[in-house]
Amino acid sequence: MAQRVVIIGGGVTGLSIAYHLARAGERDVVVLEREQIASGATGKSAGGIRLQFSEAVNIQLAQRSVPVFERFPEEFGAECDFRQYGYLILAATEDEEALFRQNVQLQRSLGVPVEILSPEEAGRMVPGLRTDDLRLATFCPKDGYADPYSVAMAFAAAARRLGVRILEGHAVTGIEVRDGRVVGVQTAQGPFAVDVVVDAAGAWAAEIGRMAGLSLPIEPYRRQVFVTEPFTELPERLPMVIDFYPHFYFRREGPGILFGMTDLAEPPSFNTNMDWTFLEKVVEQALRRVPPLARASVRRGWAGLYDTTPDSNPILGRVPGLEGFVVAAGFSGHGFMLSPAVGECLAELIVTGESKAVDLTPLSINRFLSGALRQEANII
Repeated sequence: MAQRVVIIGGGVTGLSIAYHLARAGERDVVVLEREQIASGATGKSAGGIRLQFSEAVNIQLAQRSVPVFERFPEEFGAECDFRQYGYLILAATEDEEALFRQNVQLQRSLGVPVEILSPEEAGRMVPGLRTDDLRLATFCPKDGYADPYSVAMAFAAAARRLGVRILEGHAVTGIEVRDGRVVGVQTAQGPFAVDVVVDAAGAWAAEIGRMAGLSLPIEPYRRQVFVTEPFTELPERLPMVIDFYPHFYFRREGPGILFGMTDLAEPPSFNTNMDWTFLEKVVEQALRRVPPLARASVRRGWAGLYDTTPDSNPILGRVPGLEGFVVAAGFSGHGFMLSPAVGECLAELIVTGESKAVDLTPLSINRFLSGALRQEANII
């Protein structure tokens, strides 16, 4: 079966690319998803959306994404539950303060309405927050969070209306390369002849790359999230709060509190089982930063995967030496929040040969060959 474009991966990134391709007039598009759409990292995301990055290209992608979330019901006829309550990011050391001030300077130069708050101001924003060890905090009212599953399903529905085929239960088993270009994709259900393959497979992106003879610097890391029983001692309108040094975060999740933390000691793996012993370490950080949470009880938790690169920036664009192969992976936890702009930019790249909406050059895989890496510092 011949297809102009095959997208591997039915998460929010792949579905956004499919929708934007179809909207740009490219209707000969198929999405291959080995399980069900949005069943991987998308469905397990904490849903954060922010403009507060340390790299200009990520800020620019976010600036094209946030307005889409703001007008989501009008564009897609579906709700995404965007709570634009802001991100409050806490700095507790001199080095963090210097980094934050540098980030704010860049963010403001690009038009981001970010504020620097004193510890006292941060404490007034989040009653119960421990602030005596803080040096400052940053806050952007345009930030917030939404429901990733709803966003992915809306992208999928809009893509289908425009003629995109989305095939669930279609695991890719091989990629055929001939004379330096991609010509086919193999699945258990049969082959697809292709002009363009988009690797949007998230944590499995490197495995897809290996099928085409590529070595993509993307590794999977487990991230665990917990949600409390209904808890009324924190405000209803609660920002996403990031305690920067321990990589701890929390926000509202309905009547409860969602919280999590990065385990920097955990090696890469595809493990998505819950490690309930890790909860003790997370609770320790939670009680240190938000003492009232001692009166909350954990209701449930889940684990998902980050597709992580050495510089915590995504790989977006073509791969030199392999015509027709496009990468959209390695988001290091930022895939959902950047998905509207990533879909727009990669669709433009595939259809016209160039992304004019945002210059994706800094996110090319070439940076790993030249050593021109710039670390995204605002990660959790």
